[in-house]
Amino acid sequence: MKVQTPREIAVEILKIHSEESVFIEFAVERTLMMTPLRGPDRGLVLELVYGVVRWQSTLDWLISKKTDHRQQNSTLQILLRLGLYQIFWLDRIPDHASVHETVEMAKRLGFGPQSGFINAVLRQYIRDKPTVRAALENLKTTEPTIGFSHPLWLVDRWTKRWGVDKTRELLAWNNQPPPTYARLNTLRGSSRQLEQAWENERVTFRARNFDWTALGTVYELESHPPLGELPSFQEGLFYIQDPSTLLAPSLMEAERGQKILDLCAAPGGKTTYLAQLIHNEGTIIAQDTELRLKLVEENCTRLHVTCVAYETGLNDYDAILIDAPCSNTGVMRRRVDLRWRLNESELQRLATQQLALLEQCVPLLKTGGTLTYSTCSIEPEENTAVTEAFLERHPQFTRETEREIVPFAFGTDGAYAVRLRKG
Repeated sequence: MKVQTPREIAVEILKIHSEESVFIEFAVERTLMMTPLRGPDRGLVLELVYGVVRWQSTLDWLISKKTDHRQQNSTLQILLRLGLYQIFWLDRIPDHASVHETVEMAKRLGFGPQSGFINAVLRQYIRDKPTVRAALENLKTTEPTIGFSHPLWLVDRWTKRWGVDKTRELLAWNNQPPPTYARLNTLRGSSRQLEQAWENERVTFRARNFDWTALGTVYELESHPPLGELPSFQEGLFYIQDPSTLLAPSLMEAERGQKILDLCAAPGGKTTYLAQLIHNEGTIIAQDTELRLKLVEENCTRLHVTCVAYETGLNDYDAILIDAPCSNTGVMRRRVDLRWRLNESELQRLATQQLALLEQCVPLLKTGGTLTYSTCSIEPEENTAVTEAFLERHPQFTRETEREIVPFAFGTDGAYAVRLRKG
């Protein structure tokens, strides 16, 4: 059986993503499951795939400049994107190696007659590299949709809302590979125990504090072996979770002994953090689709969460959390192909669904109870507008606290949460 190189695997993933129109994470998982790649080679595949998808608009602009705007065969376009990404975004790979590997790969994939064309395009860009780098930097000011590789409608709406400078910060943020954050599971141990375990496991980390998280509970992991293989992971000492996702559970101010509904619970990050906040004392009913609830169960088992149940038909909840399905624009750096999938008309459709979820919970909440609504969107249509529409329909609810986190202000993913009380 022929062993594929990291670049060949990257092309295969990008072809699946393009031809089958599947989420890039699905194409990555499906392909890497069938390969023996580990360590740096696996890391290179991820760097190439996610980098090409993030910078697709900019890469296509470069290709168009050298091809008189002619439409290319889809695989040929992927090969050119891959070669150019290595030349302009991966300094650790020598230019000559990027060209050679791309040309040879084209031949192996049946594009021998076009290999000279690929070679010419890439080598010309190498010769003009300083000039092209300056042009790419200039595009961030003159044409940010190309310079930062984002769709025009997103750039326009964010510029109208936040202005040019903050929008550029957000666009740059979305193009950065996201760091890995871990949340201490206090149901299993202390920060001292976790830090000692990580030191023994060759994990390098630093504590991170945010005003909505408890001190000593959030860490940024700077380097580590495969997380799933760590004893500290297997023993449930921590959960991988961006700090922004802790906002909604923190805002709830849940108490021991309460009966809580987590309506859209999977994969369980907020559910298990809620359990941690109430010290496993109370009842959290987790609801989601049957398949997704299996993820919640797995995480609860590993984290030793014992207060979560999966019943239906209950009411008189003390508190309800709705972490609603949304556009995910606050986590765009993690959903690398989202910018190319999302369109503006989706926002209103999602807002209608989100409002329906809120409506669904009104009879389930006891008088005096709280309803917390959250998204990982930074779009007003899905956040404040949904809240306002709900309050207009249900004057017995009052808004107690509301908060939006945006990446350029807080250095985390984006999120929104509001706590409403039923009178």
